Amino acid sequence: MNVGIIGAGFFGEMHALAIKAIPGLRLISACRTNREALKGFCKQFGIQGYTDYRELLSDPTVDIVVIATPHSLHTPVALEAAQQGKHMLIEKPMALSLHDCDAIIAAQQKNKVKLMVGHINRFSRAYTVAKEIIESGEVGEIVIGMSTMSKYWMEHNRRPWHLDRQSGGGMLLTAGIHCLDRLIWLVESRVLSVSAKLDTRFHKQEADDAGLLFLRFENGSFGTVVSTGYKYGAPKHLTELTCTKGVMNIDFAAGVSIGKEEKWEQVKGSGADDWMHEALVEEWKAFTKSIEHNADEPVPGSEARHYMQVIFGAELSSKLNREIDCTGDFDDHEVV
Repeated sequence: MNVGIIGAGFFGEMHALAIKAIPGLRLISACRTNREALKGFCKQFGIQGYTDYRELLSDPTVDIVVIATPHSLHTPVALEAAQQGKHMLIEKPMALSLHDCDAIIAAQQKNKVKLMVGHINRFSRAYTVAKEIIESGEVGEIVIGMSTMSKYWMEHNRRPWHLDRQSGGGMLLTAGIHCLDRLIWLVESRVLSVSAKLDTRFHKQEADDAGLLFLRFENGSFGTVVSTGYKYGAPKHLTELTCTKGVMNIDFAAGVSIGKEEKWEQVKGSGADDWMHEALVEEWKAFTKSIEHNADEPVPGSEARHYMQVIFGAELSSKLNREIDCTGDFDDHEVV
């Protein structure tokens, strides 16, 4: 299958490296509006370049597209890609309104293409091992989950649109959404309601850089998501689970630790130094398998839509200072 990347920036390159590592996939084209940057990208990977995504999508030899554009552009590109019959891997967040999420899903279903949203954390070795342990029943049922992402915000790939919520920026939509995905995936239950506080405490920008979400799940579990893009600090990427038969810590590099009978034990081989590339490769393998076998996508649009509903609910909760019901739709236009 031939792949085209729309949004050949920092993470587009990460996708390109993962695609090259998978037999049966061939990267043939990329799109970026910055001509000089596009030229370097295409030279690096030996592919065709376009500055207009419509030209890439009109190529009948392209089977799959990666949509790694700025968040505000996901919807128009996805709608055109579906119309052109392309399978789509859309980077998170899926879209900037529930209406847009629904439009993408409707276009995907109408045109009978596959749609997957790129929630990469669950494909990392640490989280796949943790999921297997939970499903085995070894630690029992999850009672409380705490998922944290604390990172330096102004890293080298930060762009102006990341700093404005109107264009889909902010720590929660850009990075903290990973915490939400991995917690909901591990708990394996939809969110009933969310109560949150989001703020801008570290940087001069029109978007959040600090936030905490409290989640109530349909299955009775509950948990928190901490999303912090600090100015000074040190990174923390950790999920902590309190279960009925033990406790568990999950870290990308360190792997999985299980606590029982007042002792911690490390699960050997559960961490990875180059976890992101490894996870992207696994993400692509899972997506292409769903295409080849006409099976359900690993992260379908309906699931990613629920994550967006929780995030919009969190933003509304912070604005109105009250808990928000996530079982039905609400006016997500109120959140911006």
